[in-house]
Amino acid sequence: MPQMNMVQAINDALRLEMRRDPRVVVLGEDVGKVGGVFRVTQGLFDEFGDDRVIDTPLSEAGIIGTAIGMALYGLVPVPEIQFSDFIFPAYDQIVSELAKFRYRSGGEYPAKVVVRTPVGGGIRGGHYHSQSPEAQFIHVAGLKVVCPSNPADAKGLLLASIRDPDPVLFFEPKRIYRAAKGEVPEGDTALELGKARVVKPGKHVTIVAWGAMLYEALDAANQAAAQGVDCEIIDLRTLWPLDIDTIVESVKKTGRVIVVHEAPKSCGFGAEIVSLVNEKAFLHLEAPPLRITGFDTPFPYTLENEYLPLSHRILPGILQTARY
Repeated sequence: MPQMNMVQAINDALRLEMRRDPRVVVLGEDVGKVGGVFRVTQGLFDEFGDDRVIDTPLSEAGIIGTAIGMALYGLVPVPEIQFSDFIFPAYDQIVSELAKFRYRSGGEYPAKVVVRTPVGGGIRGGHYHSQSPEAQFIHVAGLKVVCPSNPADAKGLLLASIRDPDPVLFFEPKRIYRAAKGEVPEGDTALELGKARVVKPGKHVTIVAWGAMLYEALDAANQAAAQGVDCEIIDLRTLWPLDIDTIVESVKKTGRVIVVHEAPKSCGFGAEIVSLVNEKAFLHLEAPPLRITGFDTPFPYTLENEYLPLSHRILPGILQTARY
């Protein structure tokens, strides 16, 4: 089984699906000959040509609007937004149009579009290249939202997203594009959307995380273990639809839950997860649910490691929750 990083795994998924389905096209800024700013689409232009790997102008609304038109005429476009921070010029196209076509047409005109975009901090990108906007799209009916944490999941979830009948926002945590490495099965390895994974079983505290923050949660959990606290770690993988059943089953066992995410705390996705845990597992809780997140400020450049919920911020939360 080959070793890959996330860039290679995503590239492999795109290549496999483009070979399998001639309707699949890739478009975006510099995705062609250059292979994208992070080289995720490298080599696709050489194999599939400029009618299926399309360099676009610097216009996010134009990229997504074009992809929607392609989808309505039967193609399966996978547009790339170079950084998730730049997705907002296309927000109207995604929210007002893409998310609603299947519903408003009674299922007659589904728009199969997968919007790929790098998210999160950790690369010293400052406040225009480090944001995590997942909650703003989870709130929109009609969209699915995915955020993998490792190469095998990145490949399997992207294959599933491209084949899914609904539009998908596929968030790629750029901090671990090359840092996360692992074995990736060859061939068709599509995973089911909407299924979380228990990465580390435990009995004292449930920690829910996704993307790059999974590794911070694991690091903090290892430190907590030295102090006698055994954490169960859940990687959401698909943020929406949310696998709340896996979270609730874990909380019933541990009686405690912590949610870790990079985005600001107020109205972040952690708030929805905590609310659902309260609704479905309140009588099993032995401590208040805790959110360890980014702050309600613009993403800072020089204080990046203070803003991000890294393991040094997660560990005290684990101990506090465990000892409540």
